[in-house]
Amino acid sequence: MRRGGTLQPPRPRAPAATRQAPPFLPSEGQHWEVFQKVTEVFILVPALLGLKGNLEMTLASRLSTAANIGHMDTPKELWRMITGNMALIQVQATVVGFLASIAAVVFGWIPDGHFSIPHAFLLCASSVATAFIASLVLGMIMIGVIIGSRKIGINPDNVATPIAASLGDLITLALLSGISWGLYLELNHWRYIYPLVCAFFVALLPVWVVLARQSPATREVLYSGWEPVIIAMAISSVGGLILDKTVSDPNFAGMAVFTPVINGVGGNLVAVQASRISTFLHMNGMPGENSEQAPRRCPSPCTTFFSPDVNSRSARVLFLLVVPGHLVFLYTISCMQGGHTTLTLIFIIFYMTAALLQVLILLYIADWMVHWMWGRGLDPDNFSIPYLTALGDLLGTGLLALSFHILWLIGDRDTDVGD
Repeated sequence: MRRGGTLQPPRPRAPAATRQAPPFLPSEGQHWEVFQKVTEVFILVPALLGLKGNLEMTLASRLSTAANIGHMDTPKELWRMITGNMALIQVQATVVGFLASIAAVVFGWIPDGHFSIPHAFLLCASSVATAFIASLVLGMIMIGVIIGSRKIGINPDNVATPIAASLGDLITLALLSGISWGLYLELNHWRYIYPLVCAFFVALLPVWVVLARQSPATREVLYSGWEPVIIAMAISSVGGLILDKTVSDPNFAGMAVFTPVINGVGGNLVAVQASRISTFLHMNGMPGENSEQAPRRCPSPCTTFFSPDVNSRSARVLFLLVVPGHLVFLYTISCMQGGHTTLTLIFIIFYMTAALLQVLILLYIADWMVHWMWGRGLDPDNFSIPYLTALGDLLGTGLLALSFHILWLIGDRDTDVGD
């Protein structure tokens, strides 16, 4: 690590018997051997965080809409929605987790001409296990939140998606760090455990498919909902490639701790907006039926942010939450000494500019995309959020990397905090 313009010798690595617990923060985890030797794990971070947004926030939006229009009022309907949706996200998590590991291999190794089969199996096992367990835990939490919100008279659209976003980042990062760290320790001893882990989760797929087909609402998504999830995973993986290439440079190591924050906040806010617009449209008909409320042309920014309708007001409120929300996160990171970048005034200005621009673009795209999908007969609850959260990952990572490069060029090169 660079300190005051000189290079310090690397720290000696602790022996295996005295290694500490696995890392659960990006700034801490990036120094562990699994992140140093298998740097493609960084490519999995935006992809798996995006997967959380693609699945859990889509689940939250879908169930919130169903609760608001009365499709979860009877115990029979409630049970059918719960079992069908839980089984559906397990199918999607397993498949997309496997595809995310393949994308990490392609984006990480093929351009450099290096390929390691044990590392490929390690990535696959870590990705699939993380996606499966995170979806299971978050899915149960989302169901409890939505049922509880309805009982106390709170709109689930305002509660479920923010909880899915915030808890999803924490749980997914913790699981990815812990699982990859644990599996890496067995690299030279129990290497066959990697394909066994993959085979175990793949063997459960037929069970989840059978359960998902029993509900009419999830049966349609099971067959037609793969395109947005897979495309979104590919978009998030590009963001992961940007993150991997940036944090590999010691001068930009501090970016790792800020990436989940800016991506999480952006994905959180745009998912809330998309869910609210979708619920508003569902209350006035079915997808494709009410075409006058779903213009196909791109709305003007003035219409999106300054019109008197309810969705424009919510867009303004969400946009105004960006600065205070990020200031809280930056203060928390500074107090915990979790980063590698001193929070100077110029850094905060560049960081806030990137965050505001990210959310501004996302809210505008959400206004157009939800209405456009509705006019084409597609349910925005199933199709819009994966694209929006993936674009949030790509925009957030790209703008943050650009900010770090500009800060380096103009001389703001202090990278010694928290090391």
